[in-house]
Amino acid sequence: MNPFTFDSPITGQKYLNWKEIYPCAYDKNKTSPYTKTRVILMNGCETEQVFFLHNFSRSCTDNNLRRELAKLRRIEQQQQKKVQCLKPINENILEETIIYELLAVDLTARMAQKEPDQYVKAALDFALLEDFDHLYRYSNLMKLEYGQDAEYLVGRYTEIMPARPTIAHHRCPVDTIRRFNSDNVSTITKLHCNIITAAEQQTMNFYMNVCNLYPSDLGRRLYQEIGMVEEDHVTHYGSLLNASMTNLEKLVMHMYTACYLYYSCLEDECDPQVKCVWKECFYQEVANLKVASKLLEEYEGKHWSCVIGNDGTFPELLNLGPNVEYVRDILKNTVCLTSTKEDYCPVNMLPADSDFFKYQAIVNNDVDCVPSHNVICKTIYRLSTDYRYEKAPNPIKVLRNRKEDNTCLGRIPCECEEE
Repeated sequence: MNPFTFDSPITGQKYLNWKEIYPCAYDKNKTSPYTKTRVILMNGCETEQVFFLHNFSRSCTDNNLRRELAKLRRIEQQQQKKVQCLKPINENILEETIIYELLAVDLTARMAQKEPDQYVKAALDFALLEDFDHLYRYSNLMKLEYGQDAEYLVGRYTEIMPARPTIAHHRCPVDTIRRFNSDNVSTITKLHCNIITAAEQQTMNFYMNVCNLYPSDLGRRLYQEIGMVEEDHVTHYGSLLNASMTNLEKLVMHMYTACYLYYSCLEDECDPQVKCVWKECFYQEVANLKVASKLLEEYEGKHWSCVIGNDGTFPELLNLGPNVEYVRDILKNTVCLTSTKEDYCPVNMLPADSDFFKYQAIVNNDVDCVPSHNVICKTIYRLSTDYRYEKAPNPIKVLRNRKEDNTCLGRIPCECEEE
């Protein structure tokens, strides 16, 4: 599929009326977990589009161009509202959160396995383990407060068990910046960086907005803590993006990314009703991409190919599914890593005066006050064991103890036991 040559039934801006903008929501008890993840992913993609278009307009001095951006933004806003409301009313905050983390795990793992740039792959693998541990923490909160087993919510497509403990995810801001990409990276790398940045930003925004709405202090504290890790992740991934691009070049890349994602969702979707939404949105994004390409040529004299890096044909499409063995392998081999400036190293190789240890000493000065730790401790106290869904023992020996939460791995210099 090449969106630049595809003859879309929509050729310009198609504004929706109130009936068209409000879809029939999916059935949370019958719909595939991966349909739910696609809804979150595309909501994040549209939200990123809207934020970018607002920021672009605020730094633009040409009102004619700003009017064009306003038209594109209105379309993206309408699409975001439509995609967002595919989520049903009866899906609570924590249920949606579990699906957010399922998306984070399986989206990151799928892209990491296809990523040709080893530096970008390392970034994906690094944060993958952290989102995987977040899934474990939120799942224990669900078991503790609702008595619900999250394994059924995620369809048993991914395991639920501890990884690099969330307490170890808190790093000094100076260690969250990565090297940004150049113009000559592959098209799939450009797509991966845009997709994961939008997805993690959507997660960060979600936790920022629902933290104070969660109905227990324990949960509010957990959302606060993991929300701060998501801030780290958005910086981590966002700094991979090519910082030398102009705003119009970024606009074309944003639209191309949206086309790629909607077409991937369309090809992957099993829910007929949701599939129709993906098709309509794909048609509109193709029209938006062509508008963005025309603006790039009109205002900067550049062809869209200088941004995309190929003839416009989509690389291999993104499909979401289980990644159990891949996650286990990354857990086994990288659990003790932390980041230092633009790179990664085992925590026991950091100097004693490193920024990581200084920041940890401030934020985690009292381990007993760390929410992600307390959730597991309270679950163990109440149920005599933590909650997990494992297909085999945890690859890391020190994480197999179900009656004690590990707070040292990846944080305190020690030997990491592996099998």
